Amino acid sequence: MAHKQILLNAFNMNCVGHINHGLWTHPRDRSTEYNTLEYWTDLAKTLERGLFDGLFIADIVGVYDVYQQGIDLTLKESIQLPVNDPLLLVSAMAAVTRHLGFGLTANLSYDAPYLFARRMSTLDHLTRGRIGWNIVTGYLESAATAMGRPAQVEHDRRYDQADEYLEVLYKLWEGSWEDDAVVKDRERRVYAQPGKVHKVEHRGEFYQVEGYHLCEPSVQRTPVLFQAGSSPRGQRFAGEHAECVFISGQSRAAVKVAVDTIRDSARKAGRDPQAVKVFMGISVVVGATEALAREKHAEYLRYANPEAGLAHYAASTGIDLSRYALDEPIRYEKNNAIESAVKTLTRNNDWTVRRILEENALGGRYPALVGDPEQVADALQAWIEDTGLDGFNLTRTVTPESYEDFIDLVIPVLQARGLYKTEYAQGSLRHKLFGQGDRLPAEHSGARWRQAPASADNAKVARS
Repeated sequence: MAHKQILLNAFNMNCVGHINHGLWTHPRDRSTEYNTLEYWTDLAKTLERGLFDGLFIADIVGVYDVYQQGIDLTLKESIQLPVNDPLLLVSAMAAVTRHLGFGLTANLSYDAPYLFARRMSTLDHLTRGRIGWNIVTGYLESAATAMGRPAQVEHDRRYDQADEYLEVLYKLWEGSWEDDAVVKDRERRVYAQPGKVHKVEHRGEFYQVEGYHLCEPSVQRTPVLFQAGSSPRGQRFAGEHAECVFISGQSRAAVKVAVDTIRDSARKAGRDPQAVKVFMGISVVVGATEALAREKHAEYLRYANPEAGLAHYAASTGIDLSRYALDEPIRYEKNNAIESAVKTLTRNNDWTVRRILEENALGGRYPALVGDPEQVADALQAWIEDTGLDGFNLTRTVTPESYEDFIDLVIPVLQARGLYKTEYAQGSLRHKLFGQGDRLPAEHSGARWRQAPASADNAKVARS
């Protein structure tokens, strides 16, 4: 029986401390070099050697200032601060790779869709179609105040805005330029045919846009759409828009429920439930033998900072966890942080600071697999088979060591089992992931804004 092949992204961020906090202090860790091009180009080449599908780059706007009502620990442990722009890394990494995809997180709440559309189209051109966008609406009050707003927009209302934002983008990416608009005819002195480039006129609740998309059609037009919201409203948004969904979970039973819910959301939106690829965040510490892996894990634990992980989680939930005693049950607080995180933390009245610290022993909250290559492969295979997941976002521990270890030790085992590709497919990121071409599938909501072929004297307008 043929097995489902595992998809794999490296999970990273343009900063020192991303998920597994404190490990920047490890003597073999290079994450303090995050602000150099070589750090990123070396990483890109390493990941392409391992046939990774993509590098998924997280991002935040704002700072983690919920824990202890300040940023002292955030600064000391570099908990996603400082953090540089992820989009500016891509051109350099694309120049040293041919196949690696790039999933870029960008917060739509503080960025005009007209200019954002150009930035993503530009990157899709320069990478020859290897760009994805992780759609986020933000969850930090510190971001709202930094952007001149009195407070963050209410949770579900942010998704209402996001729906309209995507509509504007689809009109620009899919509807403004026809596929054959660009002819590059030197003799007739016609680069693009006027009748095949259309003005977008959008009059909505959140956005007013009148103009032409500034870029000619790129390979994918619309980048591969990633999303990570797991609240009911976030899942409805994912069902409508997302092609890849990133989830987190501590148990296979809970992850299976999450995967099934995402696929059901896609079905309700009129899409094939399998048209959404679901990735889970995971950490791996692997050694040539189990004993070496355990030894390496114990070494990592000596440098990790569980309290920094606690501070990160406090920002995710909007609850200042420093106010709680070690064994005091954490109470529900209504706020505009990550709704699913708040509910998970407070649903059964059984979460305490002690429990969070224990789960953050490696400095982060994702499941950690520790073992030899066969044991790690067994665990990854079981997660896929038991939950319906399509792949993993592999977090870094000690960088780049953790990725190099995984590539050198685990990838060959997965390949031998038929669970992982032995070479890249050709084509765009979307085609590599789905095998159905470069563009959004016809059933996706964004495809409805495509232009039917128009004659040169019969220009159409993409209207709301």
